[in-house]
Amino acid sequence: NVRSQLVRIMQRYNLKMCSTDFNSRDYYVNIRKAMLAGYFMQVAHLERTGHYLTVKDNQVVHLHPSTCLDHKPEWVIYNEFVLTSRNFIRIVTDVRGDWLIDIAPHYYDLSNFPQCEARRVLEKLYMKREREKPDTKTKKNT
Repeated sequence: NVRSQLVRIMQRYNLKMCSTDFNSRDYYVNIRKAMLAGYFMQVAHLERTGHYLTVKDNQVVHLHPSTCLDHKPEWVIYNEFVLTSRNFIRIVTDVRGDWLIDIAPHYYDLSNFPQCEARRVLEKLYMKREREKPDTKTKKNT
């Protein structure tokens, strides 16, 4: 099985094996973060108009009808871009905007980002992160 193969690979390269306990509330969050680490270039943002725009190239896309999400998350990663009568993204996973700047700050560097709603949201996330930094330092010093 896949897990056994991964364990053997980790052991072969003397890599530390660490897994989140299955009962932890972070279990599925960590899986989604790992997926984002691999698909950070395949992200779409939900615009106020109700459609998604792919980040960086601003392609208007829609969730494929086969998608099983019961809501329209603000940010999604996708595995496939399907061109039919409309542009669809298929095999999507809900992610959070702050994960984008944590996991792939090199890609979400705003100096290389096109003007769009996603950029404005990311700017707010970066500003929030900057405001939180001094709080972290004062908490460590106390």
